[in-house]
Amino acid sequence: TGIPLLLLDVGWLAGRRIVMLEPRRLAARAVATRMASLSGERVGETIGYRTRLDSQVSRATRIEVITEGILTRRLQQDQGLEGVGLVIFDEFHERNLQADLALALCLDAQATVREDLRLLAMSATLDGVAVARLMSDAPVVSSAGRSFDVETRYMSRSARAQPRLEQEVARAVRAAHAAETGDILVFLPGAAEIRRVADLLGTSPLDAHTNVMPLFGDLAPDAQDAAIRPATLGRRKIVLATNIAETSLTIEGIRVVIDSGLERRNRFDPASGMSRLTTVRCSRASADQRRGRAGRLGPGVCIRLWTEGEQSSLAPHTPAEILEADLAPLALDLAEWGVADPAELHWLDPPPAALFAQARDLLA
Repeated sequence: TGIPLLLLDVGWLAGRRIVMLEPRRLAARAVATRMASLSGERVGETIGYRTRLDSQVSRATRIEVITEGILTRRLQQDQGLEGVGLVIFDEFHERNLQADLALALCLDAQATVREDLRLLAMSATLDGVAVARLMSDAPVVSSAGRSFDVETRYMSRSARAQPRLEQEVARAVRAAHAAETGDILVFLPGAAEIRRVADLLGTSPLDAHTNVMPLFGDLAPDAQDAAIRPATLGRRKIVLATNIAETSLTIEGIRVVIDSGLERRNRFDPASGMSRLTTVRCSRASADQRRGRAGRLGPGVCIRLWTEGEQSSLAPHTPAEILEADLAPLALDLAEWGVADPAELHWLDPPPAALFAQARDLLA
């Protein structure tokens, strides 16, 4: 949130706007709100945001925080991004399909009609060298940042009959609530698991001073904001979240993270031609991001619901979505851009040839 504000008045920007991409609607809203607060303004003045379902921008807006699909549509309508001097790809390590596509289109626009357009990719866990090479050997700026010590504890499943995930999480929450101070952030794979854990915690309330709050993408904005805000004085909160809380957000007051180690990912099945949500193990990079949520504002504790031995078996990074997603929407976007062969553009991971051919056949 500090970088766009620092760049706002640099000479090469020449009064043009900064467009900043966030992977989720909640992140776009939260980042814009935070920057506006740092500037002593309301959202929609110098700093605004635009998502598929909501926007707060004005003629005065110089920094526009948007979700990734919106940039793709804007590029399709205005290849030169008139009035924009810098595009920032935040949390680029998430490697969403729309982020990869938007970067490829921006690089193409930069090479053909907008040589003065500047591009910046930011991430806490990214392979900076590979991205810099893609971006014409762009300089890499590294910062250690500031974080506090986080004690990591591993838990093995009970030697008895293994309980359901929700029961295991609820038991861990109760133990952490009794043994630790501060608020608790729990990572679960989806909204269904969040509701079941909330029900289990509600059957025997922890105490009268603790609120249990859900946090997931389809939740109403007011409920999302309530989960992010600090707990009122004398109260504690337990936030049950999907990986929506993994990056981009600082949930104030969090001192304990309980991580189920699971996430839900959209995978394309070539045999059926359909995509489906699959529950999978998170990567080590994702686990590190989640762990870091406990050390944002002070020393914390991370409780991982898997063994230390299982930790080494996790994939180092989450696979790029472009390698396993349905590519039919991508094929349509490229056709609208005037590209029949993805090889005409520059990609960090090019679309797999077989999946792209299947997408074209499906569309035909």
